[in-house]
Amino acid sequence: MRKSAFLFSTFCLVAALTISSCKGEGDHGEKHDNDKKHKEHKAWNDQDHKAVKSAILDYVEGIYEVDSTRIQKSVDTTLRKIGYWYNKKDSAYMDNLPMTHDQLVRLAARWNKDGSRANENSPKKITIYDINSKTASAKLTAEWGIDYFHLGKYNGQWKIMNVIWQSMPENEN
Repeated sequence: MRKSAFLFSTFCLVAALTISSCKGEGDHGEKHDNDKKHKEHKAWNDQDHKAVKSAILDYVEGIYEVDSTRIQKSVDTTLRKIGYWYNKKDSAYMDNLPMTHDQLVRLAARWNKDGSRANENSPKKITIYDINSKTASAKLTAEWGIDYFHLGKYNGQWKIMNVIWQSMPENEN
């Protein structure tokens, strides 16, 4: 009986949160009032836009140029990174590959050490999806695949907090 009551309570809570988070959204094209306010404040994001892009450039160029100090500069020590690497030999993804800040610093110090994995023509396309006063989200297309970022602003500096990535197989279905 207690288990049923607990499950019912949990269901009701999740349903209430889902309904309240969707309030104002629908097929009738209404937008939240916050959308207009958010767009009006985009001007203050010019400096933040440059800083967010700079943090992501430090990340990708730190790996390409074997400069782990750029990782230390742009990535928070609490980094949560997880990825999906495509193994060509097995024609399958290796799922849920976690990486800590320290592991990323060590990777950056060796990944392109001989210069065979990346060069000046390697991709580093950055798409910034959103910037707020304390949070931002972005995408990077790089030599190894695609990374999606969550960044946070601490003491005036943008830091990469979370990364989820996947490599691109030669023939993805």
